[in-house]
Amino acid sequence: MSDTSHATARDLGPRQHAHVAPTTQEIRTIGQRRREAEEKLEQHLQEARQRYEQHEAQAHPAAGQPGKEKRH
Repeated sequence: MSDTSHATARDLGPRQHAHVAPTTQEIRTIGQRRREAEEKLEQHLQEARQRYEQHEAQAHPAAGQPGKEKRH
């Protein structure tokens, strides 16, 4: 059997010892994931805006075209 009494805090995982500072690689990974999530969110927001604008244009066709109103 191996002796685990000399295990470091990092060997037990980040949730076991919250007081241990993350490594540089962990910080980079977190930053990369955050950037990817922000990019994905921005893409979803743009798609939602486009769908909303298309829906509004279909619901109110004259509202989106200034100067093309019917005059009697």
